Amino acid sequence: MEEQAKKEVTIPVGGMTCAACVGAVERSVRKLQGVESVSVNLATEKALVAYDPESLRISEIKAAITKAGYTPLVLDSPAAEDEHQAAKDREVRSLWTRFSVSAAFALALLYVAMGAMIGLPIPEALHPMHHPLRYAIVEFALLLPILVSGRRFYTVGFGSLFRLSPNMDSLIAMGSSAAVLYSLWSVLRIAQGDAMAVDRLYFETAGLIVTLILLGKSLEAVAKGRTSASIKRLMGLAPRTATVVQNGAEIELPVAEVEVGDTVLVRPGERLPVDGIVLSGSSNVDESMLTGESMPVEKSPGDEVVGGSVNGRGSFTFRAEKVGADTALARIVKLVEDAQGSKAPVARLADKVAGVFVPVVFGMALVAALVWLLLGESPSFALEVFVAVLTIACPCALGLATPTAIMVGTGRGAELGILIKSGAALETAGAIDTVVLDKTGTITEGRPELADIVPAPGFAADELLTLAAAAERGSEHPIGEAIVRAARARGLEPPEASSFEAKPGFGIAALVAGKRLAIGTGRHVADAAGPDAGEPSPGYAADLERLSSEGKTPVLVSVDGRHAGILAVADIVKPSSGPAIAALRDMGLSVTMITGDSRRTAEAIAREVGLGDGSGVAGEGIAVLAEVLPENKAAEVKRLQAGGRKVAMVGDGINDAPALAQADVGMAIGSGTDVAMESADVVLMRNDLSGVASAIGLSKRVMRTIRQNLFWAFGYNVLGIPVAAGILHAFGGPLLNPAIAAMAMSLSSVSVVTNALRLRRFRPGRA
Repeated sequence: MEEQAKKEVTIPVGGMTCAACVGAVERSVRKLQGVESVSVNLATEKALVAYDPESLRISEIKAAITKAGYTPLVLDSPAAEDEHQAAKDREVRSLWTRFSVSAAFALALLYVAMGAMIGLPIPEALHPMHHPLRYAIVEFALLLPILVSGRRFYTVGFGSLFRLSPNMDSLIAMGSSAAVLYSLWSVLRIAQGDAMAVDRLYFETAGLIVTLILLGKSLEAVAKGRTSASIKRLMGLAPRTATVVQNGAEIELPVAEVEVGDTVLVRPGERLPVDGIVLSGSSNVDESMLTGESMPVEKSPGDEVVGGSVNGRGSFTFRAEKVGADTALARIVKLVEDAQGSKAPVARLADKVAGVFVPVVFGMALVAALVWLLLGESPSFALEVFVAVLTIACPCALGLATPTAIMVGTGRGAELGILIKSGAALETAGAIDTVVLDKTGTITEGRPELADIVPAPGFAADELLTLAAAAERGSEHPIGEAIVRAARARGLEPPEASSFEAKPGFGIAALVAGKRLAIGTGRHVADAAGPDAGEPSPGYAADLERLSSEGKTPVLVSVDGRHAGILAVADIVKPSSGPAIAALRDMGLSVTMITGDSRRTAEAIAREVGLGDGSGVAGEGIAVLAEVLPENKAAEVKRLQAGGRKVAMVGDGINDAPALAQADVGMAIGSGTDVAMESADVVLMRNDLSGVASAIGLSKRVMRTIRQNLFWAFGYNVLGIPVAAGILHAFGGPLLNPAIAAMAMSLSSVSVVTNALRLRRFRPGRA
């Protein structure tokens, strides 16, 4: 199949209860001609199918899911998504209702079945010794509402069994049905006059099994709903309506009707409906939903704004630039949903086990029952063993161990401004031992800023900056723009230059307030000064050397042929870069900076951010890779990988894209280009490096949680099944009651989901 022909569709799948269900759906869909890959997620209850649209239609995929015994729905519109969520909410309410009915009749059944044994008052007409047949019939009558409440276990369980793809419901159906059928046989014996058969009634066992599993399913459904709380909060950030200005009138429209180019008005406290560019007015905007940064951002005409962010006290209008699925918020939601629906490689073992789990458990239950019969135990004893083994086995915990942790982890990451694109990226990030950081725009701001003003004797700093800014106002060079920005930031008002001449590669010459200025390299300024200008100030050479050693670019200024001072321009290091690099080193990671700048400039930046002098071997200590051409960055990453390193590459530009793709994990910071973000596995929405340590820390926490879940899921079954089979009884211990086995099975799934929910409390710096 050609790559460009591939298409992906997300299909919610109703009716899945365990890992065996996941396997059944995947096998059914995978058989279709034209399916490239299929991944079914139990926690999200969705199937992600990649297929060739020229040889396969979505209706055929849905038919395959239906054939496997499950209910498909295609999310082709927001309404379908809402309906899917509404259906899940109805399912939770239905589960609680069915559990309530089942619990009420189960309590009554227990009272009738056990009351006489423990001395509780019971009507004479229901005494098991005096009226055994009536007693048995009342028990069966109380059981019927319970079986009706849990009817889905039987319809789905036996249906899957007949399709030769048994699941957890099949185990429940077989176990409880065996208890009911054996009890009905005992009722027949009682009717024939065998009063002692009253001791072989297991109606209450079947009723308790169904009731306790309904309770577990209800708790599990609620807990699974909480795992997607982060994505729900993100989706809830978009307002329902927008105020659009048309022909001078303010019109309130549904957000879906806002079009590119519309002028949108935002009042204090309102959420922005779409992305755009400010036209008029100014305000502080809270973008924490996007970046995780709590400090509001000042917005004025020309600035970009994003939908879902919260306006502060001011009002402003902006032009809609991206609407609908193109907004940053919509893309974030889609990214997180895709990640939550993906599988991590660590889940492969659980998938393999789940594929054979149910048949193996059924075989073990049958063998255990037969062994006890051969050892001389009664049929009722063997039945208890058979039912206990079937009900304690839990493929649910296996199926939920990985996807629930990925769901909660990626959702929590989105809340912190860390967008992780897949379960595989999440797993790999936890194994990173080397971080390669691009310099420009990643460690530094990515644009030159005025760093130092060194006036010559007879000139004041503000005077020097004012004159230089006046001369540079006509320049389009980044260094000239940095000088003008610095003057304005100090509140200086440069006068107009009466003449201006640019000399590419050297500098500029201008006439400002009657003064002749030359700004640029040493040669250009010396030529402008002329032979009679005299020598610069005594500290001139030392200042040049110092500024150059600090990685800054000295810009010389002369006024009327006289040396006036030095303006040093540099790509300023972001304030967060030093602490972020220190955090990475504290985690035991090797940190390497890569740049196309000169070795001298790179070493100066390295010292400033705590990377020493940049010496050492990349990947084995603290190092700087300087003078690396953009096309060679990927080769440097590959060289580190060849040395056995797990490499994370962090960058922000188009020239970083190949290196991001080459790295084991590529991380693009939020100010980067779309190309860089497309190439990255992780997108850091904040424009600094603080998210790198957080992303790696979150990954480690998620992987630890997954390992805990898998250990519990496997350990529970490895220990629980032998106990249910009677291994303790063989050595003089108790026999596990099937009702207790059912409770343990239900709680195992709940415990796995609850453990994953702890990831919602993850805080950066506490990994």
